[in-house]
Amino acid sequence: MTTAEQTPTRTQEPGTPEQSRWTAVAAVTLGTFLLVTAEQLPIGLLTSVGSALSVSEGTAGLMVTVPSIVAGFAAPLVPMVVGALDRRILLLGLMALMTVANLGSALAPNFAVLVGSRVLVGIAVGGFWAVAAGLAVRLVASADVPRATAIIFGGVGAANVLGVPLGTLVGDLTGWRIAFCALSALALVTLIALLAVLPRLVASQNIRPNLLMQQLRNPGVRVGITATVLLAFGHFAAYTFVSPALQDLSGIDERYVGPLLFGFGAAGMIGNFVAGAALSRHVHRSVLAIAVAMTAAMPLFLLLGRTAIGGAILLIIWGLAFGGVSVGLQTWMIKAAPQAVQAAS
Repeated sequence: MTTAEQTPTRTQEPGTPEQSRWTAVAAVTLGTFLLVTAEQLPIGLLTSVGSALSVSEGTAGLMVTVPSIVAGFAAPLVPMVVGALDRRILLLGLMALMTVANLGSALAPNFAVLVGSRVLVGIAVGGFWAVAAGLAVRLVASADVPRATAIIFGGVGAANVLGVPLGTLVGDLTGWRIAFCALSALALVTLIALLAVLPRLVASQNIRPNLLMQQLRNPGVRVGITATVLLAFGHFAAYTFVSPALQDLSGIDERYVGPLLFGFGAAGMIGNFVAGAALSRHVHRSVLAIAVAMTAAMPLFLLLGRTAIGGAILLIIWGLAFGGVSVGLQTWMIKAAPQAVQAAS
């Protein structure tokens, strides 16, 4: 795909700085860390929340499902609704919404109010992600875009390795309401950091439905969207059942599944930065290598994952490959649509 192999000088959109703002990149990374932590934290709190608010664990699972669905709609809708609003103001507003939403979760008197607060979380997650995903081109010089993108998406792996486990531990030790309070406090810290270091980010173009549809005429964007759907669907369809697969197929004791999943997340962080380095040289080849590794790792469980060692090794390989998916596909989209990065993202 020639659109994905362009030189860095052609990946700029209007407003690309000559000097890199790494403190702003760090603040946005803290934001992505918060987003994933906020979205996934309730997974570890289902039992305690269900018991406290007298709902089943299945019903409590709406704390994860609802914001995920809302985020999916918010990602394209929020940029369209705000029009030409300065993206700095938008990010600050969304982080303020995240602060209030998690405080609302902590204080919720019943499950209906709790789910309502999670709807607000979904809006904040989808809107922030839509802008932050392509923000590297606005914060750093062209040559630094792949590295900055890798750093921003490093917040995803860090949330899986540190944020969600620590949040769950806080909930177990002090109660689920304190865990949501801690999440609200982290959102406030992120808001202050963004306020302090994020520059003015004038919208380069209004996001309208026709602009989104125009991206589909770009063959590079079409390939990126297709790859995103297939890789994400394939990963989560399999990863949902990774725990029983490790136990039943690889014969791994339940006690060791948690540490192995921690290893999966740590491998993902490594894969994220390895991919970032590779993408700075060869976008097409790097994304293809990630897709091949993902494609091979999962079915190989049936052949080589029938022992504890084989299952553990394949899980780590899977984690390394998946760690490069977000940064790889985002870099692909930046290269494919250099003049419409946000719309393509």
